[in-house]
Amino acid sequence: MPPPSDLPPDEPPWTQRSRGLILDLDGTLIRGHEVIPGAAELLTRWAGRHVVVSNNSTDTAAGLAPRLRAQGLPVQADALVLAGEQAVRHIARSHPRARLMLCGSETLRACAAGLGLALVSRDADIVLLARDRSFSYAMLQVLARELARGAALMASNGDLTHPGPQGSLVPETGALLQAVLACAPGVRPQILGKPAAMLFEEGLRRLGLAAQDVTVIGDNVRTDALGATRLGMGYLLVGDAPHADAPDMARLLGSACPRRHALPAGVANQ
Repeated sequence: MPPPSDLPPDEPPWTQRSRGLILDLDGTLIRGHEVIPGAAELLTRWAGRHVVVSNNSTDTAAGLAPRLRAQGLPVQADALVLAGEQAVRHIARSHPRARLMLCGSETLRACAAGLGLALVSRDADIVLLARDRSFSYAMLQVLARELARGAALMASNGDLTHPGPQGSLVPETGALLQAVLACAPGVRPQILGKPAAMLFEEGLRRLGLAAQDVTVIGDNVRTDALGATRLGMGYLLVGDAPHADAPDMARLLGSACPRRHALPAGVANQ
């Protein structure tokens, strides 16, 4: 449990203050192909009142939802808000005529093409960096060249890793971003995923609820908790990190702990 100073005084149990939930995915509901204890039960209890908001930057909701259901998690595509897909949709809305260089999965590239975006291999207006398992030295050279000639840099998320099976760490978009920024001094990327507001605001829109009525449950204090506090949502953390409220969803479901509204002591609000 977090230190008493990190908990709001006299707030009732989290279930009494929550009309809807925004849930993280990796490290909260799953670890790779492993389902975290209590995840399926929580999704069932809160059916129709939850949205999964994830920094996943590989998949689309339509492709990921059936795989989650095959793992036993009752998740529909319209309850999935994914950083990579939302980044592509953001560019299609805000910069529909932009020449886009997309460093990411074939799934995201197909999504971008389906939205009418012009995908290019040079002379880009925007470079979008997502989790790309085929990232290479040659690609790093190409991205450095495009940024040097003035292309804007966007990133689906800034996470360095996400939790994998059996305690492993899976390299994420943020690790690739660090390599790119090392070769592009002075470039300021626009990071669209958590803790930025875009994904959380889409989650609130889909729930049709005000921020104060929604609880964010995640495993990362610097993405889930920070994003929640910036928008005025209560939050809870699961996992084995020092600030966790419970080790997993199963234990959280049986807990009467209150929601939290401030970051733990020592965690910067930035």
